[in-house]
Amino acid sequence: MAIENIAAVTAVAPPTDAGIGAAGVQSANSDFAAWLQNNLVEVNQQILQGDEKVRQLATGETANIHDVMLTLEKSKVSFELLLAVRNKVLEAYQELMRMQI
Repeated sequence: MAIENIAAVTAVAPPTDAGIGAAGVQSANSDFAAWLQNNLVEVNQQILQGDEKVRQLATGETANIHDVMLTLEKSKVSFELLLAVRNKVLEAYQELMRMQI
């Protein structure tokens, strides 16, 4: 059984030199949007891979329940992380909307 290495954590978005101007905000928005889109696609692929492993186990194509459970748990944790990020973004947005100008 091969054990995968833990991948290094990378920054969400690289620091920009654009400052606080409109161009800097637009760049930060597109960086975060691209990051979120990439992670959505990756989590979706992990969930689909988990579904495929379950189908293979149910049809008898594989007997490795350990691999199936690892794949399912990996997709579950990824989904929960993405959900937590979404909740924090919504919470921050709601906090900004409550601010009085």
